[in-house]
Amino acid sequence: MRPTVAHAVTRLGTEGAFAVLARARALEAEGLDVIHLEIGEPDFETPPHVAEAGIAAIRAGETHYCQTAGLPVLREAAAASLSWSRDIPVDPQNVLVANGAKPFLFFTVLATCSPGDEVIYPDPGFPIYESAVRFAGATPVPLPLRESLGFSFDPAELESLLTDRTRLVILNAPQNPTGGVIPLADLERAAAAILRTPAWVLTDEVYARITYDVDAPSISSLPGMLDRTILLDGFSKTFSMTGWRLGYAAVPTDLVDPLTRLIVNSTSCVPPFVQLAGVAALEGPQDAVVEMVAEFRSRRDYLVPALNTIPGVSCIEPGGAFYAFPNVSALPIDADTLAERLLVEAGVALLAGSAFGVHATGHLRVSYASSLRNLEQAVERIRAFVATLGV
Repeated sequence: MRPTVAHAVTRLGTEGAFAVLARARALEAEGLDVIHLEIGEPDFETPPHVAEAGIAAIRAGETHYCQTAGLPVLREAAAASLSWSRDIPVDPQNVLVANGAKPFLFFTVLATCSPGDEVIYPDPGFPIYESAVRFAGATPVPLPLRESLGFSFDPAELESLLTDRTRLVILNAPQNPTGGVIPLADLERAAAAILRTPAWVLTDEVYARITYDVDAPSISSLPGMLDRTILLDGFSKTFSMTGWRLGYAAVPTDLVDPLTRLIVNSTSCVPPFVQLAGVAALEGPQDAVVEMVAEFRSRRDYLVPALNTIPGVSCIEPGGAFYAFPNVSALPIDADTLAERLLVEAGVALLAGSAFGVHATGHLRVSYASSLRNLEQAVERIRAFVATLGV
């Protein structure tokens, strides 16, 4: 008899950006010139003082096991950062550290949900939300983000989705893939509805510091919400530290032990030299973050108007993150075919909206974590390809 794979693994989804990146690299190896707008990774180096702190920690021997929950010095720095930025009282004992932000998505679902429970999550949304829910055997319930609402949700629609089986509500702002920001009034109505249920909330705020002239309020700051909210942040986007794999979360007291157990059973701990680099990022100069966000703003301010000049394409201005989410439903081919042909025929790698949920069809996700020159060339390639469609 042949050995088999556990059925639970078949419920896992994937992340389209990495699949498209791999395909684009293969085409490059065959000689195709590709502009990469598919991957959600800042095209900046880790700030030098952060890298040096990590290197110094390695040289000092900080290369062994450490506390599963995180080094006290990083938990304290993260608690101070969250307390200041969200105007909430975060105790360092309620901060946990993990190998990136993704583990908290899985571990929160595993710690709060059982088969038959329901999890409300944003759609369009980061595909790992639904993947984690299905893996745990819970039922994913998509919460539509409406383009007409700036890619926020209708609070009344959220209320209608809450049931006695809802165990977790996942929110994300600024959002991947839309760049949308949830207005405070929507969060206030959402909080009031959630407080009438036994549901936990996971608010994914890894893009919180990448915003443009808009506030990105946190539901954790609203009355009664801190004690039931897992507030997720990390270093990958803000400090261009994707390869360092470092994230953290403020966690309600009742979930500290369950999440810590999941961490110790999976990865033991985050390398201490990585954590000490994180301390330098949070407590050191913030100039690199300010400069990076300013550059992202300049790119956004070019890209969105440029996309809107292409016949059949319309794009609203994102309030945060580094993604544009143009609507291409007026074109004579569907978004999936468009994304494929743009890669193969025009050398522009981006993602079809379908990679982010059923409510994302008819859109493309364009990452502007690439140089202005690349964006200019990509727009002209897209314009030239669209012209061949007879639009």
